[in-house]
Amino acid sequence: MTSSSKHVRRPTLACEIAADRVLAGRAADTGRMVEMASARELAPGTVVPDLMEANLRDGAAVRQAIESALGSIGGRSRDVIAILPDTSVRVVLLDFETLPSKRDEAEAVVRFRLKKSLPFDPADARISYHAQSTGKGVRAVAAVVLNTVLEEYESAFRDAGYNPGMVMPSMLAALGAADAERPTLVVKVDARTISIAILEQEQLLLFRTLENVRGVTITGDQLAEEVYPSVVFFQDTYKLNIERVYVAGLPEAGVAAPALKNQSGAHVEELVATSQIGSTTGTVPRWRMAGVVGALIS
Repeated sequence: MTSSSKHVRRPTLACEIAADRVLAGRAADTGRMVEMASARELAPGTVVPDLMEANLRDGAAVRQAIESALGSIGGRSRDVIAILPDTSVRVVLLDFETLPSKRDEAEAVVRFRLKKSLPFDPADARISYHAQSTGKGVRAVAAVVLNTVLEEYESAFRDAGYNPGMVMPSMLAALGAADAERPTLVVKVDARTISIAILEQEQLLLFRTLENVRGVTITGDQLAEEVYPSVVFFQDTYKLNIERVYVAGLPEAGVAAPALKNQSGAHVEELVATSQIGSTTGTVPRWRMAGVVGALIS
């Protein structure tokens, strides 16, 4: 999302608000790994991610979790990358022959096109986009969040004493941890959603967020079944085969590996590598940290 900070330097703190927990991390001075992490559980119903309705049903509990998680790792820093649930933000890929060179004019064009893709008026939303050349034109990766929803999350951070200088949806943040020069499938599972992204030469070619009724207990075969239509669509559209698969959000990513490998023929590995997490991250499991890690090391 559009940065609300005037600071040029990227924050060294990131904090993700999920439906069931708040996760925080601090980047090492090199910026290549997360050296400290913490997590705080949230009671069921505290956060109910939604594109249009109120998300923070217990704002005081969320504020306390943010303050506690970041306070245990943050030192004096108050600037933070705020990471929102994927179902609170709509990510849309838009193709254009060209876009105006002036940022405000280009954003107006993107907003106009988004009217067909959103269940609300883009004028009531915050929009951030990244334009990338496709060889045949320009693709804009647009992230859109209702102003009322964004204000809920930003207020929770400010009330906890932090400045949400950058705001990102969880899956887009997590992609910062992926090496995607080759055709790459990234699958991120959480308590409510399965997010799917396919990239090639570091460019986002497909993005989907699906409902996940099974949570993190989903089996490898079930996950592969959910992913299959996206893989087929990618192969048919781009005439390419997936060469690498990253998985995040599962306690045992290896359980899903055989089914995903049989489906794609590609090597399957955890999105967050051991080299991206320091030895002082405590008891926070690596498989839960994709959003925070990706946001900090990208």
